[in-house]
Amino acid sequence: MSERNEKIIALLKRRQTGLTVFMDEVHKPHNLAAIVRTCDAVGIGSVHAVYPEKQLRSCHGTAQGSNRWVETHTYSNLDEGVAQVKSEGMQVLAAHFSDTAVDFRQIDYTKPTCLLVGSEKFGVSERAAELADQHVLVPMLGMVQSLNVSVATAIILYEAQRQREAAGMYNQQQIDEGTFNRLRFEWLHSKVKQFCHQHQLRYPAIDEQGDIRDDEWHQLRRKLELTDKKPD
Repeated sequence: MSERNEKIIALLKRRQTGLTVFMDEVHKPHNLAAIVRTCDAVGIGSVHAVYPEKQLRSCHGTAQGSNRWVETHTYSNLDEGVAQVKSEGMQVLAAHFSDTAVDFRQIDYTKPTCLLVGSEKFGVSERAAELADQHVLVPMLGMVQSLNVSVATAIILYEAQRQREAAGMYNQQQIDEGTFNRLRFEWLHSKVKQFCHQHQLRYPAIDEQGDIRDDEWHQLRRKLELTDKKPD
């Protein structure tokens, strides 16, 4: 447990609260999974999404299941979602080819940033392009003038990571202590987490090694388990 605990602590201390991705109707499971995995790899702890209405349930399940280390916030419509990330002080960058688009490497990603990517077939929608603060593109030198959405997202995010790492932003904890402690517990004790949610029970206290040290909580758990075993 100690080694896993240390790894989780190190990971959480590098999480970048000022960097995220907004997936606007990305619906193919392999793309959703690839984007979320890349987010985890560069230290992003939460992403945002609006899914195609006909595929809402399957898409949501794919994103949630593709990586247990990244939280997915979903919205009923694009305007609501973009308003939320903007309220957090983020610049919204749409990966979109337009007359005003700039090379993605010209952007300062040390600022709070949300990368907005569109659907596989149509790319960023007109409304998404309007809501974005800036359009960015990955320069193409071949016959094909577009990249797979998960590939383009990865390229841009690794530029963001490069800039943030050079600025020392991975060397200072960004997430608040409450979130830090909650995620540390949930990642160390997933079954206990499920039990607590099922019974609306608080999380138990854990020690520096990540082990549960909470006599009062254990007593509450035993009482609930005995209640569960009673015949109807």
